[in-house]
Amino acid sequence: MNIYYVYILASWSRRIYTGVTNHLERRIMEHRSTTTGHAAHYNKRYLVYFEMFGEVEIAIAREKQIKGWSRAKRVALIEGANP
Repeated sequence: MNIYYVYILASWSRRIYTGVTNHLERRIMEHRSTTTGHAAHYNKRYLVYFEMFGEVEIAIAREKQIKGWSRAKRVALIEGANP
C-alpha cells in the first residue's frame, strides 16, 4: 500500500507552502537542501502540518482544496493540529 502526504512548510516569517509527495522525509530534505524554487526563496524549512492518504488522487484533491483556502483558514488548520 502506498502512502501519500499533503504537507505544509513554514518559515519564521510565517510564509507557508503546501505540497504533496509519496515520501515525506525525502521531500522535506529536498526543500531544505535546494537553493532554488519557492520554498528555498522564502526559507520554508519547518514542517508544520501533514495528512496521509492511501490514494494519490485524494491527496492531490486535498492539496488543491487547501491551496484554495484563505490564509486565515490555512493558519487555523495548522494551529488546530500544531499549536
